Amino acid sequence: MVQFNPEIRLPTGAELPNSDDTPVDNENQNFLPNLLLFLLKFYWNKRNDWFFGVDMAIYHTTGISHLVPVVPDGFLSLGVERFKGDTLRLSYVVWEENNIPPIFALEIVSQTYGGEYDKKMDIYAKLGVLYYVVYNPYYWRRDQHQPFEVYRLVNGEYEQQIGEPFWMPEVGLGIGRGRYSDGESQLEVLYWFDERGDRYLTAEERSRQAEELLARYRERFGELPE
Repeated sequence: MVQFNPEIRLPTGAELPNSDDTPVDNENQNFLPNLLLFLLKFYWNKRNDWFFGVDMAIYHTTGISHLVPVVPDGFLSLGVERFKGDTLRLSYVVWEENNIPPIFALEIVSQTYGGEYDKKMDIYAKLGVLYYVVYNPYYWRRDQHQPFEVYRLVNGEYEQQIGEPFWMPEVGLGIGRGRYSDGESQLEVLYWFDERGDRYLTAEERSRQAEELLARYRERFGELPE
């Protein structure tokens, strides 16, 4: 592990770039992490001890330089403030977060290989990210991997896990693939799951489910009493 020189002044988040300015080359890299974020906003709306970043720079002291961030497609940290006062984070600066690294990181493999199975895996291991998920629906044959892989950090190294959806007890969430309908087409996406393996529904699905229950009630019992 890289040893950090304590005599070097660590910059604040306001002094650091908030991204690597690398454009995504497929829609999944933007849509999937945001879908996971929106689900957490709905299901964890009363919690203030988590933060989910999308395409956000993570600055840390376990790499070649504290000025060189790693930028996952998505990541989750627990035990940190959901919001930092009345401002939003420009980046995730580990030394400003009580040295709490993300517990979960997500990488979505693109046409241009980004080191998801080697370089980034090594970075996340040194950083201490407990769960690392690589989603590779299009190029998995090229990369000689599976479309969906979950890794857990064990004694400083990642070990691939088995099962889908995969339950992460330390996170309190499961992760796996599912179908998403945008009204025009069916897409494969990533969802959160509960411990029983039940998928977290989107707000639209919950609304539609409630409407269907109401329609069945009316069909059987008539209109609801006022």
